[in-house]
Amino acid sequence: MQRFFDDAQAHAAPLGAEYVALWTAMRSASDGGRRLRPALAVEAYRAHGGSDAHAAQRLGDGIELLHTAFVMHDDVIDHDLRRRGRPNVSGEFGSRARAEGADRTAAAGYGQAAGILAGDLALVGALVEIASVAVDTTTRDRLLALVHAAVRVSAAGELDDVYLGLGTRVASVDETLAVAEHKTAAYSFALPLQAGALLAGASPDQLDRLGELGRLLGIAFQLCDDLLGVFGDEAETGKSTLSDLREGKMTALVAYAARTPAWDSIRAQLGDPKLTAADAGTLRARLEACGARSFVESLVESHLQSARALAAAAGLDSVIERVSALAARDTGRAA
Repeated sequence: MQRFFDDAQAHAAPLGAEYVALWTAMRSASDGGRRLRPALAVEAYRAHGGSDAHAAQRLGDGIELLHTAFVMHDDVIDHDLRRRGRPNVSGEFGSRARAEGADRTAAAGYGQAAGILAGDLALVGALVEIASVAVDTTTRDRLLALVHAAVRVSAAGELDDVYLGLGTRVASVDETLAVAEHKTAAYSFALPLQAGALLAGASPDQLDRLGELGRLLGIAFQLCDDLLGVFGDEAETGKSTLSDLREGKMTALVAYAARTPAWDSIRAQLGDPKLTAADAGTLRARLEACGARSFVESLVESHLQSARALAAAAGLDSVIERVSALAARDTGRAA
């Protein structure tokens, strides 16, 4: 994506110092991560006979830029100011405003505005990148239709995720899995697999199977992320094991626990913003004792087992290895 940012920054200077700073912050926000989505797109492309490395890479860059856009908007939605251990776009611009003397409220508003605008720019940029892949008109139209569908589904998943976080009721396990499918699987797994294969000329049946593979992998990946958010090793994952518990995040772990006799004791502490490390340890023990952890782990394995069969048939065993390794070690840093 460096070419994309080089071009954008070259045209930013006439529009003012703040706009130049916005693109600099966007470039910084795009750094890091595991570049999972471009890798999936390239592997699917090669597995289906594709040989134009430049076209596959440009497609992968466009999909990764789409992810960057979603991350920027997601941080605004969640009021997060940091990502990957450093200030995100909103955090950077909020700090800039504070340094110039703005009060806390005004600075936060400026940071949010910058985050929204950065996400908008990255979203449109992603579409331009994908539309610029050197393919025939029919293939380009089909690629853009895949992207459009993924964006629609992801938006629905994001909205449902925020809605379930209102705390007005406890979600069912099926509802949490639907959020994982729509918010995570659709654009992070199904889209790159299908888009890469489509670029290589895959058949509709092959695309359907890759869509199902992406759905299974994405749900397993999100479930692993939820497990790491509670039971993981922060030193390895870089992901807090307190934030989800303090937030009372509505995951499959919580949805399962709510259907057990242990729920009253769990609910008493879940969602407490002042939850201590000791209290969190007690909460983890209760989630484990009621069977929630083992239930979610079994869901992960069942989804991965189904995905392995589909991946083997598509010649994409390496995809399973890549996703399983990330999910087990550092899902929190893969975003």
